[in-house]
Order: sequence, then C-alpha cells, then structure tokens
Amino acid sequence: MSHGYCQRCAAPMALAMLGGRERPQCPACGFVLWRNPAPVGMALIEHQDKLVLIRRREPPLADYWAPPAGYVECGESVTDAVIREAEEESGLQIQLNSLVGVYSQADVDVLIIAYAAHSVGGVARAGDDASELSLYAANNLPSQPAPAEATATERWFHGVIESVLDAWRLAATRH
Repeated sequence: MSHGYCQRCAAPMALAMLGGRERPQCPACGFVLWRNPAPVGMALIEHQDKLVLIRRREPPLADYWAPPAGYVECGESVTDAVIREAEEESGLQIQLNSLVGVYSQADVDVLIIAYAAHSVGGVARAGDDASELSLYAANNLPSQPAPAEATATERWFHGVIESVLDAWRLAATRH
C-alpha cells in the first residue's frame, strides 16, 4: 500500500512506529507526515435577540441548519477566523462574547472552536457557503434528525451542532 511521497525529497513514504503509533515517514530523509486536525471556528451569533443559523450549502451536513463556521487559515487567529467566517456566511459583523467550547473526536480530522457572539453591524443575509439564513428564538430552534447514512465526520458534526444549540438555548433562557 502506497503512503504517498515525501514532501521534502519525493522518496516513497513508509509506515514507521513513532510515539506509539504508525505514521508515514520518509526512509530517505526522515521526514514525518504528522496528521493534525484542521481548526474550524464557529460563531453562535445573537442578532435581534435571536440566534443566527445558516442552511449549509456544502458537506458536511449540506441542507442542515448550523451556526456560521469555517476553517482557520494560516496567518489568522481562531478569533479572526470566526469573525471573518461570520461575516462571509451571514453578512453580519460580530463581537465575540465568550468561548462556548472546543470539540474534537479521535476519528475526525477537524477541531471546532465555538464562540458566543453578538452582531454589531452589517445586514443579515445568506452568503458564501450558506443557501439560507434564518433567525431563531431559543424556544423555536430547528429540530434536525441525525443523518441516516453519514460519515463519522457528519455524525460528529451533527452532535456538535446539537450541543452548541443546547448551550445557546440554556444561556438565552437565563437572561
């Protein structure tokens, strides 16, 4: 089975036991290909006393309602990525309030960092990866069944969405 080619010297990669795990390593130059989860920033945005949700246009979970979220790019902080993605997907400029949680799972190559936020400008509209945008009251959040035939990433992401929506609902009913 091929493990690709070395990014440094182009020699075929081989599996080697490193740190108690098999990892791709170049036998020629020693380069190790470390697999690390990609960070994703998510914003639970309050706008007009409601939660902003977008209908996802792309997988994972295309057509599901979710808070705006996207990958952190090299050269930006997680908080900068959350603010950028929120504006790209919802049209809203936001201010972050607090960290809601950090979500990861061993068989998923993504790490989600979710923040509570509120709008400070812009116009609410679906953009970028969103096909729709809607505002939801705490007692009227959408009910979304777990995907029937799904990847590990989709099942996990559905659970993260449910968890952050529960956290927002709880916080919203307290004030």
